[in-house]
Amino acid sequence: MNDAGRALRLWPCLALLALAGCAGRPAREAVDSFELLRLRAEVLRPWPTWSFEGRVAVRDGREGGSGRIRWHEGDGRYEVSLRAPVSATTWVLAGDGTQSELRGAGPHPVRGADPEELLARETGWHLPVRHARAWVRGLALDSANARLDAVHDGLPAVLVENGWTVEFGQWASPGDGLPPMPQRIVARRPPWEVRLAISRWSLVHGG
Repeated sequence: MNDAGRALRLWPCLALLALAGCAGRPAREAVDSFELLRLRAEVLRPWPTWSFEGRVAVRDGREGGSGRIRWHEGDGRYEVSLRAPVSATTWVLAGDGTQSELRGAGPHPVRGADPEELLARETGWHLPVRHARAWVRGLALDSANARLDAVHDGLPAVLVENGWTVEFGQWASPGDGLPPMPQRIVARRPPWEVRLAISRWSLVHGG
């Protein structure tokens, strides 16, 4: 069994050990958070291609919007589809980490280097795309500069990163032998708030 497989089987125990400190070393929040998030990343490494479907709601302190969301990642690329419930307007944001393209906000696709800025400018939705690519899987964008304020059953419960507080309210396993994945996520950085309710996960093994 490889390291990722062992980590998956031992994940709850390893997570608790990370929070308690290792080899008698006094526990330190930053070190513990880094180790637990590292273990989580190791557990997910065999499934580099993934997607989910669900609902999303965003607010900027004054106005908000909601709709259906479908997110797919694979081969270093992402595609996020957002569909408004009443107008059925659909926006599709796609990119590779260096360049993003938004379709559906006008007659022609628009492009930009920053997916968050591009989406906010063209649609008014403030969705932290780069961070969310990690958060939706229970990870941090930068584990070295993030911290876990709470852990439940060996899984992240409250993650703090770059001014955002991310609460993981519910987890579920997509299927036999697959790691637990978030189902309810609330991310806040006043005045912004993002809520995700994920109804279906798909994980594809990398080989």
